[in-house]
Amino acid sequence: MKIGANVLDVEDLDLADWRAQVARLYLSDVDLAGFRARRDELFANHPQSPLPIDERAGFAGLPYFPPDPAAAMEATLRPASGTLEIDTGGPDGVVRYRRVGVAETSYGPVTLWWIEAYGGGLFLPFRDNTCGRESYGGGRYLTDTVKGTHGRGVVVLGASVVRLDFNYAYNPSCAYDPAWACPLAPAENRVAAPIRAGELSWHPMNDQSVAAS
Repeated sequence: MKIGANVLDVEDLDLADWRAQVARLYLSDVDLAGFRARRDELFANHPQSPLPIDERAGFAGLPYFPPDPAAAMEATLRPASGTLEIDTGGPDGVVRYRRVGVAETSYGPVTLWWIEAYGGGLFLPFRDNTCGRESYGGGRYLTDTVKGTHGRGVVVLGASVVRLDFNYAYNPSCAYDPAWACPLAPAENRVAAPIRAGELSWHPMNDQSVAAS
């Protein structure tokens, strides 16, 4: 928190470092097991970890579905147009997203978005039939490149083809602590099929009420 104009804001520097470390992890050559282990280290030790401080001491690792080779696929992008505004409920306020295209996955179609902000970035939130029971009730993300999650979850292969790997699906920060505000999946990114890949719920009982909303 900034106290005065001439005070160094260490929290901003910590956040910049968190995003840099996330980006380096996503762009590294470690396998899925190594990726998850290094992500656990960040969650346990970094000052910008989304985990509440009182939950970090006993942290034993994030919960995941078992790896599933079938959850990785190439998907054709069909054209889509228009924008969507999502109220994050936090300091970012209303954020505007533009449709890049609709990916035809084996689970159903999901829209890939571009964040209409300075610099922009790809964003793919989704919600599936595991939400509120096995995974976070508000849905998960496959990528949010503004936050450094380049590649792995979503890799652009060409003008109309992407590789999606739902083994890298992860929870938004608000899944760990309600102090965070996160944009959740819009209606068009809700698929009926269960996607049993990627990160599980951190607070399963609490997430049931989120899923009902």
